[in-house]
Amino acid sequence: MAPTPQPSPVTEPRRPKLGAIAVVIKDGQVLLVQRRNPPNAGQWGFPGGHVELGETALDAAARELHEETGVTATPLRYLTNVDVITEGYHYLLAVVLCDYVDGVPVADDDAMDAQWVQIDAALSGDRELSDSVDTVLQLALAN
Repeated sequence: MAPTPQPSPVTEPRRPKLGAIAVVIKDGQVLLVQRRNPPNAGQWGFPGGHVELGETALDAAARELHEETGVTATPLRYLTNVDVITEGYHYLLAVVLCDYVDGVPVADDDAMDAQWVQIDAALSGDRELSDSVDTVLQLALAN
Protein backbone atom coordinates (compact mmCIF):
# COMPACT_ATOMS: atom_id res chain seq x y z
CA MET A 1 0.00 0.00 0.00
CA ALA A 2 1.37 3.43 -0.95
CA PRO A 3 1.98 5.94 1.84
CA THR A 4 -0.64 8.65 2.30
CA PRO A 5 0.64 11.91 0.85
CA GLN A 6 1.16 14.64 3.43
CA PRO A 7 0.21 18.25 2.64
CA SER A 8 3.24 20.39 1.98
CA PRO A 9 3.74 23.52 4.08
CA VAL A 10 3.39 25.57 0.91
CA THR A 11 -0.05 24.23 -0.02
CA GLU A 12 -1.50 23.71 3.45
CA PRO A 13 -4.26 26.24 4.09
CA ARG A 14 -3.54 29.04 6.54
CA ARG A 15 -5.55 28.74 9.73
CA PRO A 16 -5.95 30.76 12.90
CA LYS A 17 -3.45 30.00 15.67
CA LEU A 18 -4.47 29.18 19.23
CA GLY A 19 -3.07 31.31 22.01
CA ALA A 20 -3.74 31.89 25.69
CA ILE A 21 -3.52 35.04 27.78
CA ALA A 22 -3.22 35.33 31.55
CA VAL A 23 -5.31 37.89 33.44
CA VAL A 24 -3.75 38.49 36.86
CA ILE A 25 -5.24 41.01 39.30
CA LYS A 26 -3.66 41.80 42.66
CA ASP A 27 -4.30 44.62 45.15
CA GLY A 28 -6.23 46.82 42.72
CA GLN A 29 -3.68 46.33 39.95
CA VAL A 30 -3.55 44.29 36.76
CA LEU A 31 -0.41 42.81 35.24
CA LEU A 32 0.20 44.10 31.70
CA VAL A 33 3.04 43.73 29.23
CA GLN A 34 4.12 45.92 26.35
CA ARG A 35 4.38 43.77 23.22
CA ARG A 36 7.69 43.64 21.36
CA ASN A 37 6.44 41.78 18.25
CA PRO A 38 3.46 42.03 15.88
CA PRO A 39 0.63 41.90 16.09
CA ASN A 40 0.16 44.80 18.52
CA ALA A 41 3.87 45.68 18.82
CA GLY A 42 4.26 48.58 21.26
CA GLN A 43 0.78 48.16 22.70
CA TRP A 44 -0.04 46.97 26.21
CA GLY A 45 -1.96 43.79 26.88
CA PHE A 46 -2.10 40.68 28.98
CA PRO A 47 0.87 38.30 29.02
CA GLY A 48 0.37 35.31 26.77
CA GLY A 49 1.35 33.41 23.68
CA HIS A 50 0.98 30.22 21.69
CA VAL A 51 -0.51 27.03 23.08
CA GLU A 52 1.94 24.17 22.46
CA LEU A 53 0.86 20.77 21.14
CA GLY A 54 -0.38 18.64 24.07
CA GLU A 55 -0.69 21.65 26.39
CA THR A 56 -3.97 22.99 27.72
CA ALA A 57 -4.70 26.69 27.27
CA LEU A 58 -4.84 26.96 31.07
CA ASP A 59 -1.30 25.62 31.36
CA ALA A 60 -0.12 27.72 28.41
CA ALA A 61 -1.38 30.91 30.06
CA ALA A 62 0.58 30.17 33.25
CA ARG A 63 3.71 29.19 31.28
CA GLU A 64 3.61 32.25 29.02
CA LEU A 65 2.97 34.51 32.02
CA HIS A 66 6.11 33.21 33.70
CA GLU A 67 8.20 33.35 30.49
CA GLU A 68 7.22 36.95 29.74
CA THR A 69 7.21 38.40 33.26
CA GLY A 70 8.78 36.02 35.78
CA VAL A 71 5.48 36.08 37.69
CA THR A 72 3.97 32.80 38.85
CA ALA A 73 0.19 32.37 39.01
CA THR A 74 -2.31 29.54 39.22
CA PRO A 75 -4.80 29.33 36.33
CA LEU A 76 -8.32 29.34 37.76
CA ARG A 77 -10.73 29.23 34.81
CA TYR A 78 -11.51 30.39 31.31
CA LEU A 79 -13.17 33.81 31.12
CA THR A 80 -13.86 34.10 27.41
CA ASN A 81 -12.25 33.85 23.97
CA VAL A 82 -10.97 36.74 21.89
CA ASP A 83 -10.34 36.79 18.15
CA VAL A 84 -7.37 38.89 17.05
CA ILE A 85 -7.58 39.48 13.32
CA THR A 86 -5.15 42.16 12.20
CA GLU A 87 -2.03 42.85 10.16
CA GLY A 88 -2.20 39.46 8.42
CA TYR A 89 -2.58 37.60 11.73
CA HIS A 90 -5.48 35.58 13.10
CA TYR A 91 -5.29 34.28 16.65
CA LEU A 92 -8.00 32.79 18.81
CA LEU A 93 -7.01 33.64 22.38
CA ALA A 94 -8.30 31.70 25.36
CA VAL A 95 -8.57 34.24 28.18
CA VAL A 96 -7.55 32.65 31.50
CA LEU A 97 -8.17 34.19 34.91
CA CYS A 98 -5.17 33.46 37.14
CA ASP A 99 -4.48 33.78 40.86
CA TYR A 100 -1.18 35.56 41.66
CA VAL A 101 1.32 33.38 43.56
CA ASP A 102 4.75 35.02 43.46
CA GLY A 103 7.17 37.21 41.57
CA VAL A 104 8.02 40.75 40.55
CA PRO A 105 7.33 41.50 36.88
CA VAL A 106 10.42 41.78 34.70
CA ALA A 107 9.99 41.91 30.93
CA ASP A 108 11.45 38.92 29.10
CA ASP A 109 10.81 36.83 25.98
CA ASP A 110 8.70 38.96 23.60
CA ALA A 111 7.68 41.61 26.16
CA MET A 112 9.40 45.04 26.12
CA ASP A 113 8.03 45.99 29.52
CA ALA A 114 5.97 44.36 32.28
CA GLN A 115 4.19 46.30 35.02
CA TRP A 116 1.50 46.16 37.65
CA VAL A 117 -0.90 48.88 36.49
CA GLN A 118 -3.61 50.45 38.62
CA ILE A 119 -6.93 49.17 37.27
CA ASP A 120 -8.41 52.67 37.09
CA ALA A 121 -5.40 53.88 35.08
CA ALA A 122 -5.61 50.94 32.68
CA LEU A 123 -9.31 51.58 32.07
CA SER A 124 -8.83 55.36 31.71
CA GLY A 125 -6.63 55.08 28.64
CA ASP A 126 -3.31 56.06 30.26
CA ARG A 127 -1.50 53.86 27.68
CA GLU A 128 -2.21 52.34 24.27
CA LEU A 129 -3.97 49.02 24.88
CA SER A 130 -4.43 46.13 22.49
CA ASP A 131 -8.00 45.57 21.35
CA SER A 132 -10.32 44.00 23.93
CA VAL A 133 -8.03 44.58 26.94
CA ASP A 134 -10.52 46.93 28.61
CA THR A 135 -13.46 44.59 27.90
CA VAL A 136 -11.56 41.55 29.21
CA LEU A 137 -10.43 43.44 32.31
CA GLN A 138 -14.00 44.49 33.10
CA LEU A 139 -15.13 40.88 32.64
CA ALA A 140 -12.40 39.67 35.02
CA LEU A 141 -13.43 42.26 37.62
CA ALA A 142 -17.04 41.04 37.43
CA ASN A 143 -15.97 37.43 38.19
